[in-house]
Amino acid sequence: MRVEQFLRDSAKRRGEKTALVAGPERLTFTEIDAMSDRLAAALLAGGVKRGDRVVIYMDNCWEAVVAIFAVLKAGAVFSPVNPSTRAEKLAYIVNNCRAAAIITQVRLLPVADAAAAEASPEILRVVAGAGDGGGLGSAISFEAALAGDTPAALPDPGIEIDLAMLIYTSGSTGFPKGVMMTHQNIVAAAGSITAYLENTADDIILGVLPISFDYGLYQVIMAFKTGATLVLEKSFAFPHAVIQKMLAEGVTGFPIVPTMAALLLQMKDLEPGALPRLRYITNTAAALPPAFIARLRALFPGAALYSMYGLTECKRCTWLPPEELDARPASVGIAIPGTQAYVVGEGGRRLGAGEVGELVIRGPHVMKGYWENPEATARALRPGPYPWESVLHTGDLFRTDEDGFLYFVSRMDDIIKTRGEKVSPKEVENVLYALPGIREAAVLGVADPVLGHAIKAVVSLAPGASLTHKDVQRHCARHLEDFMVPKLVEFRDELPKTDTGKISRRLVEEILEAAQ
Repeated sequence: MRVEQFLRDSAKRRGEKTALVAGPERLTFTEIDAMSDRLAAALLAGGVKRGDRVVIYMDNCWEAVVAIFAVLKAGAVFSPVNPSTRAEKLAYIVNNCRAAAIITQVRLLPVADAAAAEASPEILRVVAGAGDGGGLGSAISFEAALAGDTPAALPDPGIEIDLAMLIYTSGSTGFPKGVMMTHQNIVAAAGSITAYLENTADDIILGVLPISFDYGLYQVIMAFKTGATLVLEKSFAFPHAVIQKMLAEGVTGFPIVPTMAALLLQMKDLEPGALPRLRYITNTAAALPPAFIARLRALFPGAALYSMYGLTECKRCTWLPPEELDARPASVGIAIPGTQAYVVGEGGRRLGAGEVGELVIRGPHVMKGYWENPEATARALRPGPYPWESVLHTGDLFRTDEDGFLYFVSRMDDIIKTRGEKVSPKEVENVLYALPGIREAAVLGVADPVLGHAIKAVVSLAPGASLTHKDVQRHCARHLEDFMVPKLVEFRDELPKTDTGKISRRLVEEILEAAQ
C-alpha cells in the first residue's frame, strides 16, 4: 500500500466525516481527496515527474495537508521543511535534493524565492494565499490550482517501495541529512503505532507539533489511516487557547513533547479532569522526567500516558505500555509491534541487563539511508543478524532491565567524563526536574583543569520560583553520587530549543560561549 491510499480509503468509507479542523476551516475526507487530486494534476502539468522531490515549506495549515497528499498522488516525494527555516538552509535543502517544486505560503514567499533563486534548474513555485495568482509571475496560485477541473484520472503514481518522503535532520551535527523513507516504511510505522494506541475513526487527535517534524507529521498520516479527525493548531505558544479548543472539539489524543509538558504543568487554573474526553497522551522527542509523568497523570487521570522513544531514521523505536508506568517510570519501553530493539557493545555483541551500549533497531520502518550520502548511511545502517538485511545503529546509549524494558542513558557523544567517571546528562536533568521551581534544565560538561570536565547545570525557573545555586546543588547531592552533582549552576530566563521544541544542549553551549 502507498500512503495516499489512506486518504482514498477514508474518503470511500466515511467521505462526509470531518477529517481536518484547521482554524475556521472544517474539511471532509471527500473534500481533501478532491482538492489533492486537483493539486496533483497542477503539479504534473507544471513539470513535476514521478520520483521528483517537492519541498513543502508551510506552517500547520490545511493547505499543507492537501499538499502532502497531492505530491504523493503525483508520484513524487514530499520534503517537509519547518517554516522558521532561513533562506540559506532552505537553499541547501532545495539544492541537495534537487527539488522540482516548492509549495509555500505568501508570507513565506520571500524566503522561498531567495532559496529557489539559487536552484538550478529553475523550480516550480506553488503559493497558497495568493488568490488568483496575480503578481506571482511564473509561480502557480494554490487557490487557482484547486479551482481547476478535477482530473478524470491521474497517472499511476508507483509502488510501495518508491520513496515517499525525504525529511531532513535538524543539522545539529553539521549539514542537514535527508532521511529517505519509502511508502512501505511509513505504512509500517503508522500501522504499528496506531495498533498500540488503539486508534479508531472515533478518535479526535490534536496536531499542534509542526508537520515538518515527523512526530507532528505522523498525526496527519495516522488520522487519515484510521479515519479519525485531526485538529490542527499552529503552535502551543498559547496553551490556554489550545486547551479550550481541545475541550470544544472533544479531543481524545494529545501528542506532546517535554517542553509542552512543562507549560501544561505551569497552568495554575488547569484542574484535574479538565479534558473529560481525553483518552491518551503520547510523549517522544525526549524522555519525560519521572516527576513530570507523575504530575501529568494526576492532571489527566482518565488518560493513558504513553512514554515513547524515536528518531527520524525509523520514526518510532519503542513504547511503554501505560500499565508499566508505575513499575518503571523512567523506561521508554519495548520495541514497537512488528520490530525489534536491542543493545550492543563493542563488535556488535548483544549486552545483558544493566549493561550500557548502543541501541540497534530492526524492522520495516527503518530508513533506506541518507540521500546521496553513502558515508553517513554506512555508519548508521550496518549488517544485521541475517545476510539480507541492514539494521539501524541509533547512536544512543541504552540499557535494559531484567524484563527487557529499555532505558535511555545518553547520546553517545553526550557522555561527560569527570573525575574519571562517566556521567549521563539526562540522569542529572531528571533529578533537576524533580526540584519544584525548575522549569527547564540542560546539563553540560565544561573544561576544568583538575576534573577534566566539570558538570554544569543551566536552568530556567518557573514563574514566581526563587532558587539559588546552593539550593540546586543541595537537591542534587541528596539524589546523586558526588561526582554527578553540578559544580556550576547558571540561571537563564529560557533555554534555546530546536524547531521541534526540544531543548538543545548544543545551542545552550553556543550561548554560553558567546557570553564569555
